[in-house]
Amino acid sequence: MKMSTKGRYGLRVMLELALNYRQGPVLVDAIALSQGISGKYIHVLVGGLKSAGLLKAVRGPNGGYELARDPATITTLEIVQALEGDLSPTECVRDASCCTRAKACAAHDIWCEVGAAMAQVLAGRTLAELAQQQQAKEQTGANFSI
Repeated sequence: MKMSTKGRYGLRVMLELALNYRQGPVLVDAIALSQGISGKYIHVLVGGLKSAGLLKAVRGPNGGYELARDPATITTLEIVQALEGDLSPTECVRDASCCTRAKACAAHDIWCEVGAAMAQVLAGRTLAELAQQQQAKEQTGANFSI
């Protein structure tokens, strides 16, 4: 299973906003430069994040985007689900009635475990924790630039 660019880049956009939390709106150009994501694609991503109530747009000369909530209250699961939708690895996990074998299928059981494990990891990490981890990596020189 592979996370799409929506989920991967959307998390990076939200991380950038968390790193700049309470410093005012962040310009799309600044996010694009810092995260290496095109400004046009950022505009696509923020639609889903705004709809989920995770970020807000500020208009005007000092406008941009900022988090709608404290990063300590936003889980990475919320972000990924806002952009990717349901994270079930198979259709039968999402809807067991779609498969007549689901109740008697060992493969179904493993897919359920995979989906639950992924949700647990993402739900167990807040955006604030991710921002702290990023800052620590930057302080130790583990970042890179292109």
